[in-house]
Amino acid sequence: MKIALAQINPKVGDIKGNLERIKDFIKRAESRGADLAVFPEQSLAGYPAFDLWEEHGFVAANQKALKDLAQGVKEMGVLIGFVARNPRKIGKPIFNAAALLHRGQVAAVRHKSLLPTYDVFDEARYFEPACDNVPMVFKGVKIGVSICEDAWARRCAATLRRLYRKDPVQEQVKKGAQILINISSSPFTRGKSMTRLKLFSEHARLARKPFFYCNLIGANDEIIFDGNSLVFDARGRVVARGKSFEEDLVLVDTQAKLKPLPQPLFKGDVEEVAEALTLGLRDYAGKCGFDRVFIGLSGGIDSAVVCALAVRALGAGKVTGVMMPSPYSSPSSMADAQGLAANLGIRTLILPITGIFQSYRETLGDVFAGKPENVAEQNIQARIRGNLLMALSNKEGGMVLSTGNKSELSVGYCTLYGDMSGGLAVLADVPKQTVYCLARWFNREREIIAQNIIVKPPSAELKPNQKDQDDLPPYDVLDGILTAYIEERLGPEEISKRGYGRKLVDAIVSRIDRAEYKRRQAPPSLKISSKAFGVGRRMPIVRASYHYS
Repeated sequence: MKIALAQINPKVGDIKGNLERIKDFIKRAESRGADLAVFPEQSLAGYPAFDLWEEHGFVAANQKALKDLAQGVKEMGVLIGFVARNPRKIGKPIFNAAALLHRGQVAAVRHKSLLPTYDVFDEARYFEPACDNVPMVFKGVKIGVSICEDAWARRCAATLRRLYRKDPVQEQVKKGAQILINISSSPFTRGKSMTRLKLFSEHARLARKPFFYCNLIGANDEIIFDGNSLVFDARGRVVARGKSFEEDLVLVDTQAKLKPLPQPLFKGDVEEVAEALTLGLRDYAGKCGFDRVFIGLSGGIDSAVVCALAVRALGAGKVTGVMMPSPYSSPSSMADAQGLAANLGIRTLILPITGIFQSYRETLGDVFAGKPENVAEQNIQARIRGNLLMALSNKEGGMVLSTGNKSELSVGYCTLYGDMSGGLAVLADVPKQTVYCLARWFNREREIIAQNIIVKPPSAELKPNQKDQDDLPPYDVLDGILTAYIEERLGPEEISKRGYGRKLVDAIVSRIDRAEYKRRQAPPSLKISSKAFGVGRRMPIVRASYHYS
């Protein structure tokens, strides 16, 4: 059987547009002689649709699209993800489902068994789990169809422990499945490519059956899908692979003698992060209807990397860099910002804020009289810049990109309604150390981000001679503590055993907890780690400071 994996980029809720994209890929699969075209989980509706799944009209439209699609399917079969209604009066009203379309009909439907409720997932809130899931029969072949999480029963990558008592894939093998197919909307996180490969390879090897994994690509809100669809032979070897972060159509003949693909299969960590952020930014802007972006260029490394990513995602003509020097901005920072803009070929604006800052100080003079200068005056500058960027966004119809990184956001080293202003926080899940790695990656062929930007001590330049390290530990130390606390979920005592001083750990952890109210008001951020701020991390704003370690 010739099976085509169509890893496509649907938009949540755009059922009509998604349907047209699916039809186009069906034609491409037919032209290549496929017997069966396979599409990812929830291809028709887009994933994740969250509370749209609760809207009757949304579900009905997706079902109508499935029927329309089936009517155009002839000899080649189509396996596709959609939302199915639950006809029973007990349980959730819908299923996360897969349909086999053949000869103008919906020939078979199977439901997802395992509904994830960790990290960004909350499927048990919406869907009813499958009661049973037997193989489909297509052209005389028994096909074991699983949907995303169904193939992750052996362990959860985040916890390395089994989350489920049953294994739907192996259950289908016991029921006679000859080919295993998993349709997925599996989000990208750093290191996940190899985790998937090992897990699915084990499924194929244990079952002694070929295993096909078809994954979504694209970004919806904060979540990025990387594609990387995979085909394994009965020995668990990878014999075909879809592109990373691009739509692709992969065709494999199960009767052919296939050779394992050469290693390595995947790109390096930093390149994958760059690709993920580029796709996330491009899709967020495009799917939300923004055709241009504005970035405050400070001459620092964070804004430089965001600007380089924006040009890569949207093109130089869609990016405007705005320089807003204050009384404390150094001449070298302005020169670095202008040099970056020249290297990237973007439009620039210079809007000095010294006069506006002085007007604020005069207005607040009587109220602030007799009180020493502190963070209030610093934050006024950041908020002026945020207002100017938002004014440009309103006037020209573009979106502001905020430039803060995960290290800063973690400890609240950022200004509400200031540098946190914007429609998307591109680096909010990127630790400072990785920001430096991205800068060097952009310079791999020619210098885009000047060496001075990379080597100079980071500074917000909101007061004379200010440096980030006046208020924070060195970033390599800070990032180590943050990773342990946020992503590994370790307590202060466990973290301090890694060589960090307990007093420092307690201070950083306290800052992380206190900054939750700020993060709740931050723009959406692109998720690349196992635990990002936003939809996948649900911490109370109001909480006791006691830690259980």
